[in-house]
Amino acid sequence: MNLQLHSKFKPSIDQERAINEITTSFKSGNRKNTLLGVTGSGKTFIMANVIERMQKKTLILSHNKTLAAQLYEEFRDFFPDNAVKYFVSYYDYYQPEAYIPGKDVYIEKESEVNKEIEKFRLSAMNNVLTRDDTIIIASVSCIYNIGSPDDYKHNMISLKVGQTVSLSELSQKLVKLMYERDTTDFNPGTFRIKGDVVDIFMPYADDPIRIEFWGDEIENISYIEFITGSKIKDLGEIEIFPSKNFVFDNEVIKRAVERIRADLDKRVNFLNNVGKNLEAQRLTQRTNYDIEMLLEVGYCKSMENYSIYFEEREDGSPPYTLVDYFNKTEDYLLFVDESHITLPQVGGMFNGDKARKQNLIDYGFRLPSALDNRPLNFDEFYERQGQTLYVSATPKDYEVEDSDGNVTEIITRPTGLLDPIIDLRPTENQIEDLIDEIRVTIEKGQRVLVTTLTKKMSEDLAHYLDELGIKVHYLHSG
Repeated sequence: MNLQLHSKFKPSIDQERAINEITTSFKSGNRKNTLLGVTGSGKTFIMANVIERMQKKTLILSHNKTLAAQLYEEFRDFFPDNAVKYFVSYYDYYQPEAYIPGKDVYIEKESEVNKEIEKFRLSAMNNVLTRDDTIIIASVSCIYNIGSPDDYKHNMISLKVGQTVSLSELSQKLVKLMYERDTTDFNPGTFRIKGDVVDIFMPYADDPIRIEFWGDEIENISYIEFITGSKIKDLGEIEIFPSKNFVFDNEVIKRAVERIRADLDKRVNFLNNVGKNLEAQRLTQRTNYDIEMLLEVGYCKSMENYSIYFEEREDGSPPYTLVDYFNKTEDYLLFVDESHITLPQVGGMFNGDKARKQNLIDYGFRLPSALDNRPLNFDEFYERQGQTLYVSATPKDYEVEDSDGNVTEIITRPTGLLDPIIDLRPTENQIEDLIDEIRVTIEKGQRVLVTTLTKKMSEDLAHYLDELGIKVHYLHSG
């Protein structure tokens, strides 16, 4: 399906010029461009038009969850018929594993996963690999390790009507992909079997699927309504992807465990030789427990710290991230929104993660391989960029230089609104001056917004104005 933009608005003259400049530059082979646009000039609308004209999978990178959510809403409205997805950190609460040597305090990893955001993430990973009309809005968390796209796709179960597969075989495959069998609560990531019918609720899908068997032959596949179980529509075939990021075959796990044991022996010998016997004992105990869990159930807590073994990567090699899912397909578009903030964030993630992990390794809480479960460093991110548009009202020298001077400026607003006039006044008698301005504004039938430095100040000022007979309320985060 083509990427098709839906909007009741048409680009203004300046927006059309910007769209044409950027699209022409990309199609002529330029890899990097910069869009310098004042606030309110419609940079998001320009981005949407460039996507429609380029017809490429697109990753839009934002520097925080809030802005990413806003962009997701806008692009979902712009492209209602296409796969617009949202990829941010899925933790409502996250306390990373850490060790503070000065206080001899070990902090265990604690987290609370938001199931809805986890669904968005899995859906994004799924759509990048299966649909050409994909647009993903992501925070900087997209440069963190999420597992190999090859492994994710390799573990997929492909089913079609008329295919022969036994119920027990399908059930075993689903369990291997981290789906849980549940006969009571039918939630995302679970499946249930009733007679010759299997219902599967894939965590990245809005609706469950129902597979109906006649003996060992698949007779029908359909989407069903979650509550009533009534049929929504029939399907000829379906692809079922893993319920979690890190899912591996038994043979892969066995090979990984062999490497883990070898590295454990090497590291324990080193720690004992330098007189760190306590650290050696601690590392042995913790790692052997993880190995036992891996062999018994195929999973362990903080499994991502062993990802280099499962993915059979070399020491120091970059992890697999969402960016690699784009690179596995074809050339793609990358929009770096608010690039003057987002790019420094990308560059700063690696060192902060490394400093925390190094303490854990030095004091026997983790193997050195934990360092390879990390975000991309800036050079690795740079190598993986598709055709890139840096978007900012205030781009820095880096973006301009990286674009080889291909900068498109837009300094007008389609609304015709101008920047407000700023009038700086001395602080002397500022409250009296404020009250005079408020009364003048009220006489015009207009309203006033006053900002203060603190919450307490907003309450005190509101109370004072109220005593003067001015209709007033304070508003703050408390």
